[in-house]
Amino acid sequence: MRKDTIVIREIELEDNPKIAKAIRSVLIEMGVPKVGTAYEDEALDCMTETYDKPQNAYFVVVDGNEIIGGAGISPLDDYEGNVCELQKMYFMPEARGKGLGSKMMAKCLDFAKQAGFDKCYLETMAYMDDARKLYKKVGFEFLDQPMGNTGHYSCKVWMLKDL
Repeated sequence: MRKDTIVIREIELEDNPKIAKAIRSVLIEMGVPKVGTAYEDEALDCMTETYDKPQNAYFVVVDGNEIIGGAGISPLDDYEGNVCELQKMYFMPEARGKGLGSKMMAKCLDFAKQAGFDKCYLETMAYMDDARKLYKKVGFEFLDQPMGNTGHYSCKVWMLKDL
């Protein structure tokens, strides 16, 4: 993998099975429960259609024909307020440690600002140290309780950032 062959772009229909496989692979690798997390989300198998709405976007990291990561922005479900959620941000092992997380975070947060959101919320697992470090680095702060209703009751770390 060479840096000059890696592209971050919006998801396309033919990416659906590849990003679903990549996300499930990372979740299994990380030992994430299959219930109460993104693993069981119906949206995982139809990401293009799920994010094809106003104020929604999903971006994939592509190396050649391979999808090696992704992340998205969507309005926070069941929440009164102008808050979006950073969703399904996962990277395959070969994509880690190359600064792609920071680039993806910038892409997602830029989209969230342009879409008019005031804040960005996310949920993660307590043992995903590298992810939590990245989130803190870009200004996310820890919360004492979840916001909205993501259905991810197994994720016990909640964070919020002003945009």
